[in-house]
Amino acid sequence: MTVICSSSIALILKHNSEKKGEPLLLLAGNYLAAAIVSGILLFTEETLHYSLFSFIFGAAMGGLFLFSFFAFANAVQAAGTALATVSSRISVVVPVIFSVIFFNEIPTIFHITGIIFSVVTIILFYFSLKTIKGRILSGKDYLYLFIVLMGIGVGDFGMKVFQNLSSGNEEPFYLFTIFSFAFIFTIIFIKIKKIKFQKATAIRGGVLGIPNIFSSYFLLGALAKLPGVIVYPSVNIGVILITSFAAWLIWKEDINSFGKIALVSGLTAILFLSL
Repeated sequence: MTVICSSSIALILKHNSEKKGEPLLLLAGNYLAAAIVSGILLFTEETLHYSLFSFIFGAAMGGLFLFSFFAFANAVQAAGTALATVSSRISVVVPVIFSVIFFNEIPTIFHITGIIFSVVTIILFYFSLKTIKGRILSGKDYLYLFIVLMGIGVGDFGMKVFQNLSSGNEEPFYLFTIFSFAFIFTIIFIKIKKIKFQKATAIRGGVLGIPNIFSSYFLLGALAKLPGVIVYPSVNIGVILITSFAAWLIWKEDINSFGKIALVSGLTAILFLSL
């Protein structure tokens, strides 16, 4: 379910880009809807579970979510949407490495093989998209892509940290805090930049918020049952495969030789990671 929700997010972002919608307004609608849904999940719980740790950590994560978005926006402007998206998927290496270092998660030979195929898949997609764009990236462009990689990677690992350090059953409160603060931070930036309201973009943002909140919710559930070295690569590769197929189906985006080999490599990665 995490893969399906995350893929939906990528496709809605692609649709907003096609419609030339203001990214910050899309983000505001997204975080507002996500905060409302997470609030409903929170207050329908029989017992309200919360802590100061969840509040502070959630607020910090909300700021990181917004930081990652700004980095992504700059990366899109500098290197294009396709390369920026691949950079966000490469971020899988950050939580996987941190899971091994900080939580002593020792992967099996099958998992190591799957991770290797995951890295190969993302590299192949990079060359596939670079070939399609037909341009040479500058050092500044790669810096933006690196910031996207680290920002999203650290954000994903934050989910793992919370899952291990929280007192239990605090997921709804934690998610409500994240998206509420992310919405507040976004509104502040909209006011500072004096961005005019666009109803259609805000509505698309509201639609985006639904899969966004459930993507995080299901990710926390997966991390509670499976090691991060399995969850993170599986989610990232799954998103690449689904969004690539959907982009080809909806927008007729061609898949060149690098892309086709990457799809096969991605399926192989998922197979080994599931063993």
